[in-house]
Amino acid sequence: MSARDRVRELNPAFYERYSGIDDSDEFWEFMLKPLRQTIRVNTLKAPLEVVVERLKEEFELEAVPWVKEGFYIETDNLAKVPEHSLGLIFGQEASSMIPPVVLDPKPGELVLDMAAAPGAKTTQIAQYMENEGCLIANDMKKGRVNVLIANLNRMGVLNARVTIKDGRYFGRFENTFDRILLDAPCSSVGMVRKSLRFLREWQLKTALRYSNIQKRLILAAYRALKPGGVLVYSTCTIDPIENEEVVDYLLKKTDAEIERIRLPLKSSEPVLEFEGRKYLEEVSKCLRLHPQDNDSEAFFVAKIVKP
Repeated sequence: MSARDRVRELNPAFYERYSGIDDSDEFWEFMLKPLRQTIRVNTLKAPLEVVVERLKEEFELEAVPWVKEGFYIETDNLAKVPEHSLGLIFGQEASSMIPPVVLDPKPGELVLDMAAAPGAKTTQIAQYMENEGCLIANDMKKGRVNVLIANLNRMGVLNARVTIKDGRYFGRFENTFDRILLDAPCSSVGMVRKSLRFLREWQLKTALRYSNIQKRLILAAYRALKPGGVLVYSTCTIDPIENEEVVDYLLKKTDAEIERIRLPLKSSEPVLEFEGRKYLEEVSKCLRLHPQDNDSEAFFVAKIVKP
């Protein structure tokens, strides 16, 4: 059975919707292809070269082109690698490393990670801040915050303050943060490669519900951003109503501007018209990744600046 037919069999509604965005055989094949294991080296605990040299004694490594600390690693069980337990490396999907790279936080800044758990991107941000400045790591669910705190501790993050709030709460802190990451809760289409559960359980009403949440969150995040600051909006889904439409909504409600993202990777064309809706041309500057583009999770990233 072809990958296309397999997806159609598992969830006909899923197939019908996303075949309208990318109906190539390669797209469906990679949608069901298992992900390669990737790690990020944690330079808060040891120099990059030292950790890489040690890992190469036992594992085959291949650099992730768009993040110097990222590597593909050949291992069946990352949890048994001592460097993982010691917080020298973090198991993190390759495309998931893109938002903190685009955010480009600096030591000494005030940074907000609005939906931080389980902490992969949070610890990456702290790494780029060199543990200097203040990083607010927020999540609204107590259960997820426990995992977030455990990861912050394991990775040696010292400059983070953990909060448990609905992300919209931060909209009251107008013009406050130097940089904000909103890795928004989403329908997780990109995570089908990790588990077919995301394919079987997908429903359009879920994407619609998340789209409404994302629009409220992105407005609050933009309000909290300083003039001259950077807001990165990202999701691990390919649905335009959770991606381009959310950015289009922000552009039409505010004076926000989009900056084009330039990284050494392949990407798909952003969607500028979907289900009769037309999005602003500036949305074309966003980064849309389909699974076959770089053999990764599907992802969407927008770099937003406040004039």
